[in-house]
Amino acid sequence: MTAIIILALVALFIGLRLYSVLGERTGHEQQLTLKPAEPEAAVAARAQASPLTSGNAAEASGDAYLPTAGPGVRAILAADQSFDVARFLEGAQAAYRMVLEAFWRGDLDSVSGFIDPDVYRTFASAVEEREAAGHKLDNRLIAIEQAVIAEASLTQSVAVIAVRFEADIAAVTRNADGEVIAGSLSDAVQTRDLWTFRRDLASRDPNWVLIETDEEE
Repeated sequence: MTAIIILALVALFIGLRLYSVLGERTGHEQQLTLKPAEPEAAVAARAQASPLTSGNAAEASGDAYLPTAGPGVRAILAADQSFDVARFLEGAQAAYRMVLEAFWRGDLDSVSGFIDPDVYRTFASAVEEREAAGHKLDNRLIAIEQAVIAEASLTQSVAVIAVRFEADIAAVTRNADGEVIAGSLSDAVQTRDLWTFRRDLASRDPNWVLIETDEEE
């Protein structure tokens, strides 16, 4: 599995950039749950008509996924008529924000049910290392500039979707006394990350699970 990296420490944590996923149980756990069935044509028309609500993500179905992801997206739509590209991306953006904030707080329990065990262990290790050093993160997700499906595939009933996020993040690291030792909240850093989600369409569980994250140059 590709290395999981997150922008968290500007100095200490250049190379400690870890991201993960999905749904604290506060009413947001269904963000990537796509239920109401719609024909593919209706999905495409609605995606063209309305922009995504979280950030400035794709405003039309043609911009919601890269051309190379098209065959995979169409295969998923054919296998699961309840799948909605626009709402999936809305949920992915909500999950992106939720999980980053949970990781920055060191509160992985709130998202553990939606993270692959390998991803969780990587996050937990990073949190433990940070706490052992006496450091706390005071990071802010300023804006998600774009969220687009970069890859999609369907193998038997298992759907896998990789979402590319472009976001602005302000990162600050504080010591045990609350003093800033790295970063600045006044300067946001542009980031590009690839999060991969998986769901068995034959399962009654409607949630998508984060199985991999990576940083793109």
